[in-house]
Amino acid sequence: MYLNCHSYHSLRYGTIPLEELVAEAKRCGVKTLALTDINTVTGIYDFEKACKDAGIKPVVGMEVRKEDQLLYIALAQNAQGIKEICTLLTEHNCEGTPLLPIAPEFKHLFTVYPLENCPPTLRNREYLGIRPDEIHSLIRPELRAYLDRMVVLAPVTFRDENEYQLHRILRAIDKNVVLSKLDHFCKSHEYMRPEQELKELYKQYPQIIQNTQYILDQCSFSFDFKTPKNKKHFTSSLEEDRLLLEKLAYEGLEKRYGTENAEASARLKKELQVIHALRFNSYFLITWDIVRFSNSQGFLHIGRGSGANSIVSYCLGITNICPIELDLYFERFLNLNRKSPPDFDIDWSWKERDIILDYIFKKYGKHHVAFCGTNVEFKYRSILREVGKVFGLPKEELDVLTNSPQSTHDQNSVVQQIHFYGSLLEKFPNQRSMHACGILISEEPLTTYSALEMPPKGFPIVQFDMHVAEEIGLEKFDILSQRGIGHINDSVKLIRENQGIEVDIRNPALSKDEAQANVYLSQGKTIGCFYIESPAMRGLLRRLKCDNYRTLVAASSIIRPGVAQSGMMREYIFRHNNPGQFEYFHPVFEEHLGETYGIMVYQEDVIRVALYYGGIAEADGDILRRAMSGKGRSLSALQRVKDNFLASCAKQGHPEDLSREVYRQIESFAGYSFCKAHSASYAVESYQSLYLKVYYPLEFMVAVINNQGGFYRTEVYIHEARMSGGNILNPCVNKSKVETSIYGKDIYLGFMHLQSLEARIMNEIVVERDRNGEYLDLEDFIKRVPVGLEALEILIFIGAFRFTGKSKNELLVQARLLLTKAIIRAPELIQAPSKEYTLPKLERSPFEDAFDEIELLGFPVSCSPFDLLKTKYRGSVLVKDLVHHHKKEVKMLAYLISRKHVPTKLGTMYFGTWIDVEGQYFDTAHFPNSLKQYPFQGGGCYLLKGIVEVDYHFPTVTITRMARLPFIPDPRYIHDKDREYKVHEQIREDISLTQRAPYPQAHEIGLPRWRLGS
Repeated sequence: MYLNCHSYHSLRYGTIPLEELVAEAKRCGVKTLALTDINTVTGIYDFEKACKDAGIKPVVGMEVRKEDQLLYIALAQNAQGIKEICTLLTEHNCEGTPLLPIAPEFKHLFTVYPLENCPPTLRNREYLGIRPDEIHSLIRPELRAYLDRMVVLAPVTFRDENEYQLHRILRAIDKNVVLSKLDHFCKSHEYMRPEQELKELYKQYPQIIQNTQYILDQCSFSFDFKTPKNKKHFTSSLEEDRLLLEKLAYEGLEKRYGTENAEASARLKKELQVIHALRFNSYFLITWDIVRFSNSQGFLHIGRGSGANSIVSYCLGITNICPIELDLYFERFLNLNRKSPPDFDIDWSWKERDIILDYIFKKYGKHHVAFCGTNVEFKYRSILREVGKVFGLPKEELDVLTNSPQSTHDQNSVVQQIHFYGSLLEKFPNQRSMHACGILISEEPLTTYSALEMPPKGFPIVQFDMHVAEEIGLEKFDILSQRGIGHINDSVKLIRENQGIEVDIRNPALSKDEAQANVYLSQGKTIGCFYIESPAMRGLLRRLKCDNYRTLVAASSIIRPGVAQSGMMREYIFRHNNPGQFEYFHPVFEEHLGETYGIMVYQEDVIRVALYYGGIAEADGDILRRAMSGKGRSLSALQRVKDNFLASCAKQGHPEDLSREVYRQIESFAGYSFCKAHSASYAVESYQSLYLKVYYPLEFMVAVINNQGGFYRTEVYIHEARMSGGNILNPCVNKSKVETSIYGKDIYLGFMHLQSLEARIMNEIVVERDRNGEYLDLEDFIKRVPVGLEALEILIFIGAFRFTGKSKNELLVQARLLLTKAIIRAPELIQAPSKEYTLPKLERSPFEDAFDEIELLGFPVSCSPFDLLKTKYRGSVLVKDLVHHHKKEVKMLAYLISRKHVPTKLGTMYFGTWIDVEGQYFDTAHFPNSLKQYPFQGGGCYLLKGIVEVDYHFPTVTITRMARLPFIPDPRYIHDKDREYKVHEQIREDISLTQRAPYPQAHEIGLPRWRLGS
C-alpha cells in the first residue's frame, strides 16, 4: 500500500536510511514497497538489494517536485519506466526543460497525482492519490467521480516524533530559516504503520485499495548487477577490438623492447589472452585513444595505479613503467577471477584536463558519458553550525560550538537539542557533488540507470557514487589533474623559449637514476618536485640517503599513513641503514619481501604475506586489496578476513604472537597504502621534476610558481629561484606578463601576484603592449590602458614604472596630475612628447620598497626578511654545521617557512621548517610542553634554542625555547603609530593540519627484529 516512501536520499527532507526503511517495512508486514525519493533515483540499487534480503518486492520511481510543490509520483513498471523518468529529469537538470504540473504521457510508468494537483482528466495509467487525512473529503460529488481511479497515498518520510522534528530541522536548513519561520514541511502522519492498519482506514472504499494493489502488482524492479554496462566495443565488434589491441600492443612492444626480448614477448601474449577472455579489449582501447589524443596535442600524461602492472599498458603508452624491471605482476591488475573491468588512473596538467574531458564527451556522446556522483555528508562542525542556526543561535555562540570540544559546551536545553539532533544527522547525505575524477562511458544511454545533474563545473554527473557504479557494472575511467605535470610541461616550454634547448622529458634516461639528480635526492634538495618536496618526504630521503630509483619507489609508499601507523616506516629506515642487524620474521618474509628487508611496503606485499604466510584463499586476498585501496564500502568484510587469517595461520603451525603481529601490520594498511606500480609511477614523475630542477632550476622554479606552487607558498619557490642564481625582479609594465616570466637569469614576477590588482587590468597591460609596443613613460601608459588611480598606485608602489628612472613619490604626484585632466585614450598618429613635471626631491628610506612589497605581494623581494630585523644577531650555528652538533644545544636565528600539526597522546605538537640567514632549510620539533610556554606567533623570524638530534644523517632541532623577533617599524608610517606595525601581519607561514590518530612510538609497537617461531 506504500506507493510514496522517502529515504534520506530525498536530501534535506527524508530522515530514514535505506536499510532502515526496508527494516521498518518488514516490521510493518509490508510485502511490496515503493521507493520514490524526491527528484532522484540515487538509492534504487541499494534499495533493491535490501528488499530482496528482507523478502520484500521492490518497486522504484520518483517523486517529482518543482521547488516545494509536489507535482506527481512516477512509479516504474519496468526498466523502461526508470529510463523514462530519468530522461525527463535529465532534460530538466541539464537543458532547463521545465517540469510541468501535468506529467508527459509515459509508456512504462504509472503516475499518481496528489489531490492538490488533480488534472482535469486522468489519462490511461494515471491515478489520483488520496492521503489518510483526505478520506473524509470523498463525500464531495466532484471527487466521487474519480473513485475508480483513486489510490492510497500514504507518504513515508520519518519514523517517530524525534525524526519528525529532524525532518523540520532539515527543511529549515534547506530554506536557511529558523524553525519558527519554517512554512513548508511534511504532515505529521507521514510515518509507516502496519499495512493492515493502513487498509483499515480505506475500508469504506475497497476500489482504492484494489487500484493501489493493481499498481504494485504491475510494477517490478529486478536489476542485473553482473553484466558489465561499460561501452562494449571500441570498434564495431569484440573480434575487431581484439585484433586492433593486438596490433597496437605488438607495435609498442617493438618500440619499448626491440625484437629479441623473449620475456617481454611471452608476457605480452599472456596478458592479451587474459584481456580478451575477460572482454576488456575495449577498456584498453578507449584509454589508448584518450592518450593518443593527448599525445597529438603535445600534452604530458602520467599513467599510474595498478594499470602500470600491465605490459600491454606500457606498450600502448598508457603507462611509462616497465613492469618487468620492477617485478610488477599482472595478476594484481587483472586475472581470470576478476570480473570487474580494470581501473586506469591517468593524470594531466590541471591546465589541460578540461581539453581531455571535452574530447571524451564529444567522442562518446553526452548521453553516454558522465562523471560519477558523490554524496557529501553532514560533518561534525557543519552539523553543529547548521542545526545551531536553525535554533536561532547568534554567530558568536555558533563559533564556540564549532571550535571548542563538546565537553566544554553549555548544558542548556537548546544546546542539548542541538547535540541530540546533530547526532542523528551524522552520516546523512547533505548534497550531491561530482566525483573528483571518475568518468563513466556506457554502452546504453546513462539515463537507463540514472538521471543526470549539471553541477557548476559544466560536466554532467550521475546521481549515484562510485561504489554503486561499480556494483551495477559501470567501471570508471579516472581522468585526474595535478599541478606537478604542469610544472614539467611548462618547464620544458620555458627551457625551449629561454635557452633554445629541447628537452625530451619522456626519455626514460632522464627520468630514472640520473647521477646528479640522485645526489640532490639523497640530500633532500627536492623543493618544487612532485610528491617529494614536503618536509616529511625530504627528511625521509635524507634518512635513507636515497640515491636511486628503486629506493625512491619504496620511499613513495612508506611515507603513506598506513606504513607509518604500523611502525614499519621507522623499521624500514633502520633496516635500510643497518642491513646486518635484523632477522626476517619468517622465511616467507625473506623469500617474498627481500627487496624491502621483509617490510610490507606495498599492497602487493600484504597480499603476498596473506597468501604465502597466512595461506588464505585468493578471494580473501582480493578483499584485502580492496580494503587497503579504500574501495570497500565498509571494513566489515575485513574483520571476517582477519578471523579467517588467524585461523588459517594456526593451521599452518605459526605461533599466535607472530600471526597477530603480522595481522596488526596488515590491518594498518587499510585505505592508506599504494600498490607498487602506483609508487613507481609517482617516482618517475618525481624524477622528471628533479631532473629539470637540477639542470634547469630557474625555468623549473618559474614553472612551479606559474602553476601556483605545490606544498609551499609562492615566496618559498621564489626563494629557491634566487638560491639557484635567479635575479628576482618586481613586476614591470614593459617586461612582466600575467604569469611570472624569465629572460636569461632575470625573473620578472607576474602581475598575478599583486593581490589587489584586477585581472582585467593585468590582461589589458599585456595585450596593449603586445599590440602597440612598450610603454614610453607613465603618461603613455595612462593614455593606452584604462586604469584608475587605485590600480595605478599599486603598479607604482610595486615599482612597475622603474624603467622611467623616476622615484615612486615623483610618479605618484605625476599620476594624480595626469588623472585629474581629461586624457584621450586612443593611438596617436604623431606621438606628442610627454610633459615633464619639475617636482621637489622626496627622500625615501631604503626599506620602504620592502614594506611596499610585503603589502602588495605578501613577502619582500628587494631584501631578505633578516634585513628587516631590529637585531643584528644571526645565531651561533648555521644549517650547514648542524650534523656536527648531535645532542648539543644550539641557538639559531631563522625565518619560518611552514609548520605541521601532529597529534600526540600528550597533546598537539608541531614540526617546523625554517631557513637560516644563508637560505638553507632545516627542521624543528616542538613538543606540547614546549609549545605551552613558547607557542608559534605567526610568520616571521624567530630566535630558536634547542637540542640537535641527528637521526640517520638527518638533523632535527628539538626546541626548548623560542621567540619571534621584532622587525623594524614600517618607515612609510613613521608618523602614524597605529600603522607602524600593521603590514607586518601580512608576513605568512604555511600551516598544515593533521586529523589522523597519533603514530605509535617504537616502545608502544614493540616490533621484533628477530625470527619468531618457524
